[in-house]
Amino acid sequence: MKRIYVLAGVMLVLAACKNETRNTTPELDGIHPEEAPVGASGIEVDTTGIKVDDDMPYVVASTNEIAPVSDAMMENAVIYEANIRQYSSEGTFNAFTADIPKLKALGVKIIWLMPVFPISETKRKATGGQFASEIEDPEERAKMLGSYYAVSDYTGINPEFGTLQDFKNLVTTAHNNNMYVILDWVPNHTGWDHKWITEHPEYYNKNKDGEISEALNNDGSLAGWADVADLNYDNPDMRKAMIADMKYWVTEEGVDGFRCDVAGSVPVDFWETAIPELRKEKLLFMLAEAEEPELLKDNLFDMVYAWKGHALMNDIAQGKKKITDWESYETKLFADYEADDIFMNFVTNHDENSWNGTVTERMGDASELMLAYSYIVPGMPLIYSGQEYDLDHRLKFFEKDSIGRTPGKMWPVLEKLGQLKATNPALNGGKDKASSLSFDTGNPNVILLTRSKGKNSVTFVGNFSDQPQRFEMINKPYLDYMSGTEFVVPTDKVEFKPWEYKILLRK
Repeated sequence: MKRIYVLAGVMLVLAACKNETRNTTPELDGIHPEEAPVGASGIEVDTTGIKVDDDMPYVVASTNEIAPVSDAMMENAVIYEANIRQYSSEGTFNAFTADIPKLKALGVKIIWLMPVFPISETKRKATGGQFASEIEDPEERAKMLGSYYAVSDYTGINPEFGTLQDFKNLVTTAHNNNMYVILDWVPNHTGWDHKWITEHPEYYNKNKDGEISEALNNDGSLAGWADVADLNYDNPDMRKAMIADMKYWVTEEGVDGFRCDVAGSVPVDFWETAIPELRKEKLLFMLAEAEEPELLKDNLFDMVYAWKGHALMNDIAQGKKKITDWESYETKLFADYEADDIFMNFVTNHDENSWNGTVTERMGDASELMLAYSYIVPGMPLIYSGQEYDLDHRLKFFEKDSIGRTPGKMWPVLEKLGQLKATNPALNGGKDKASSLSFDTGNPNVILLTRSKGKNSVTFVGNFSDQPQRFEMINKPYLDYMSGTEFVVPTDKVEFKPWEYKILLRK
């Protein structure tokens, strides 16, 4: 879809009066119309537009009124975590915005932006665990950009990424492509440069010496995040200020919800006040970085992390756990959560990649099997920046890095999985999720699962081991979805190679 860049208001009128308007292409991230890139699926990234004055910012025109956030949207959505700093060599909003149309091919409906706010200079973290201020070499010290989660201004934009207008253009471009944008919100703590530190010290928890404390765990112990100050939710004025800052992004900048960092460390009664108040302004999608069931009750958060499921995938891939452990996990979910609760399924994210290792490091040859399974089980699958481009290194967290953007093996896999998720109701994973039925294969290392809704069904079969496995399966006519070929069930037992999987559709 074309993105038309115009100047708003009086400048456009003046330019028209002078008859000096030129039809040119804005150099958004260095892209010219004759060089318009084509995505892996042949999607043209068109940056054609109108430019009136070299000194004025571009404004992306809204060409589509996106539907309000809805339960129906959540049924077949894929969520994309955008690490703006590391997405491109530029590390800017504009560089990411240019690629938004390509994400449609992956079935992305929700873009989660990692924190976009200014980062505190005081106690800024550096690679290796020290503070940037402790680095003597000024050139090395300047490389340390700090943690995205040490926010110095909840209503500001990190100049590292661009301008507020660049952010607005990103949101408009997403909406033009029928994607929602949610902000990564950090409600548990602020950076040490936040104005509340000096203007409202009562907004923070104090240590035994009466000094503002660094971030704390729920039990009062230090969390190990010395670059941030712990907020005091016993202070009602702080709560009001927090809600007001969140509301700004909804009412003024058009965001569609929030991913709330360490949401379980914030009192539930805050969310019981904040979320309904925010939803008075517009319908929102709310994701909690947590797994406490109470955060999903009474229409608070829409989705939580499937942390335990993710850990099990890692452990099964490493031979530490078995399918029986996954079955116990599913039984626990059924007991602890309600039928309309949604889980975010993932094989990687910013924490996993930077601190625990790449997908290949953690899952090895099981990587693609686990990815496919994260799309098959109930819930919403996550793509983290670089996953679609075969990211093969741990991204630096406190300084500049880059994912590299050359499509390889994973793009077509994610494209096929995203298309199936988007078009087949049997993979509905939201508040009206499709049913799941497991079958006995006679082999404890093989999962055979059928998801069904209405007349639609999808069958997944996978060898969750590093050894070849033989198993039993009912003989039915199937289409192997990923390869597009017929899958014939042999009269004898089926044999799968280590970590082999199939996604089967009835012919």
